Amino acid sequence: MEEQQAPVISVKSWMLTIFLLAIPIVNIVLLFVWAFSKSENPTKSNYAKASLIWAAIGIVLYILFFVAFFGAIASNN
Repeated sequence: MEEQQAPVISVKSWMLTIFLLAIPIVNIVLLFVWAFSKSENPTKSNYAKASLIWAAIGIVLYILFFVAFFGAIASNN
């Protein structure tokens, strides 16, 4: 049984993808659409999922830093 492969994404398509991801708000919406759409190329879908995971990690680290920093300032007063 031969496994079906997804088509290769062209450089032009990646250029458009990167351009769209540089636009605020649009990038978040498109990442969710690409990550969870069944009809999207699996390569782009996996990229979108990985980007969302990194964004979530960044948000958690930012919140932890924010709480620790302002908690330290508040405890000094």
